[in-house]
Amino acid sequence: MSSDTVVTGLGVVAPNGLGTDDFWKATLKGTCGIGEPQEYDASAYSARLAGRIRDFAPREHLPGRLMPQTDRVTRLALVAADWALADAEVTMAELDEFTCGVVTSNATGGFEFSHREMRKLWTKGPDHVSVYQCFAWFYAVNTGQISIRNNMRGPGGVLVAEQAGGLDAIGHARRVLRRGRARLMLTGGVESSFDPWGWVSHLASGTVSEARERTEAYLPFDPRANGYVPGEGGAILTLEDAGAARGRTGRSPYGRITGYAATFDPPPASGRPGGLRRAIDAALADARLRPDQIDLVVADAAGTAALDAEEAAALRAVFGPRAVPVCAPKTMVGRLMAGAGPLDVVYGLLAMRDGVIPPAVHVDSVVDDYDIDLVLTEPRPCDIASVLVLARGAGGFNTALIAEAMP
Repeated sequence: MSSDTVVTGLGVVAPNGLGTDDFWKATLKGTCGIGEPQEYDASAYSARLAGRIRDFAPREHLPGRLMPQTDRVTRLALVAADWALADAEVTMAELDEFTCGVVTSNATGGFEFSHREMRKLWTKGPDHVSVYQCFAWFYAVNTGQISIRNNMRGPGGVLVAEQAGGLDAIGHARRVLRRGRARLMLTGGVESSFDPWGWVSHLASGTVSEARERTEAYLPFDPRANGYVPGEGGAILTLEDAGAARGRTGRSPYGRITGYAATFDPPPASGRPGGLRRAIDAALADARLRPDQIDLVVADAAGTAALDAEEAAALRAVFGPRAVPVCAPKTMVGRLMAGAGPLDVVYGLLAMRDGVIPPAVHVDSVVDDYDIDLVLTEPRPCDIASVLVLARGAGGFNTALIAEAMP
């Protein structure tokens, strides 16, 4: 059983950049991809801002036969998977398809496709509903379509844990590789649910910011925090067994996934502490690292006062006051649900590669009592050898993942 799982390819679809290079350049410039929906008038809703991907033309990347059977979220996931494989210089024809698998996360499924077909059912009758409705709506469809498109017949799966699910998918893909059940896995998460029905579903949480200006809308850890901004997109990563990767390509991986843990919060009225600190501690133990060996934390950054305070408390308890740099680059794209964790892993890997920490934009200051070293406004140069990525999902999910530079 190999002890090392390495990341050899990245595929990014984000509101501030399509493709890893464009995304990272935009991130270091502080480019924000948050704005009002352009497909319909959102002025009647309580909130108007979202992280949307503009100028995505799926027909430029995918064959026409896939258009009738896929929702926007699946098209984004397929393109991200293609880019992750290309970045890793993978030629599937040279690999045993039974040793290559796919594990993704998705919390909402094909919202736009499903609601369009339901509208046909209500207004025109069942004969007008697409036969692809039977699977295009399903949260597992991204795993299935990626597997089919790339002839990957190895282990497959899908995890649903809202905002924490993307990290859980990476953790599960790592587990599959370490058990020797595959040599290569595509993993991560992508979300998109912004048709009017999907938008109302986001607003139902009661924690979406109602600010009208994006500079005021998503301010995690700031005294002005007033909720979060939902977003679409995410990232797909190519993970490989380290030995298999060395034998396949001469390129150096982006880094290693060395720690992972997930916990669940107790009921709110139980009086017991939340599970985030336990997740951090368990991930550190899995990676065999001390807290002082973590160089950067990519925060969950919920954007609400109560959740921000809980995360800050967990960081202080593990690391001490202001002992490790913390970043919240989600402020440029919004909270992407299952896509958030994988995109945060990309932030961490590229920060390690380039020795620079991306900033939290629009956040002017941090609540004094939080005592965290949040990187604000501008990128911060920094030597980074290890990154802790945190994610929390509605309902009590907590996930922590550690990536390290190659030895």
